Amino acid sequence: MTELTDLSHVEAAAGPRLAEDFVRALNDRFEASEPHDILRWLLDESGLKRTAVASSFQAEGTCIMDMATDIRPDVPILFLETGFHFAETLAFKEQLTERLCLNVIDLVGDYTVEQQAAQFGERLYERDPAACCGINKVEPFTRALHNFDAWITALRRDSSPTRGQTPIVEQYELEPGKWMVKANPIANWSRREVWQYMKERDLPHNPLYDLGYATIGCAPCTRMLFTGEDERAGRWDGSQKVECGIHKHETERQTALSAQPAD
Repeated sequence: MTELTDLSHVEAAAGPRLAEDFVRALNDRFEASEPHDILRWLLDESGLKRTAVASSFQAEGTCIMDMATDIRPDVPILFLETGFHFAETLAFKEQLTERLCLNVIDLVGDYTVEQQAAQFGERLYERDPAACCGINKVEPFTRALHNFDAWITALRRDSSPTRGQTPIVEQYELEPGKWMVKANPIANWSRREVWQYMKERDLPHNPLYDLGYATIGCAPCTRMLFTGEDERAGRWDGSQKVECGIHKHETERQTALSAQPAD
């Protein structure tokens, strides 16, 4: 691919603007590619030097970070330090950071936990989880993305209806005039493939998985799964919320699904 080997003509503030047919061609090509090959294109061949990995240190993200650092050892890892994480998550983050020599960048919002409670009242995550995610995730993450042209996620299509149409490569406007490339290298992986990779690579995992958690976010908004529940049922229990908001198109699909009348 030569279209992205030279981005010197693109203003850094604007980010890369890819032709729609080129994005379609990339998705056609990568649908049958291994995630490591997709990451190699993005990190080593595309010319998109300002690229970061976003991770909450779940199993999927562990796979992505293992592959990405094999290609670019100093690739920035963006971690949203919300102040509400499980102690186990923070301990595992330190463990994996040491194991893989990760270049982690902690992103924080404008309020500490105490300041948030003083400004918006106690337990905002229960009364208005979307507002809490906006303060602690969406706003600091959006600010951080202005320093990059592309970011990498660990989204899987089969983990949620909101993620069922996730492409492997997409682009969108972060805000008017600021374009981003977003890559989802394991979009077509299953949960089983994630854990098979972890086993093959002898990678550690957050111990909360062993207690029955399927996806792990902030402690107040995450619970263990009950038998037969969907994978993301343990997030924001009691609401229709399944996305924190940093994934633009998936959040839009959440809104559309929430607006549909119940059967």
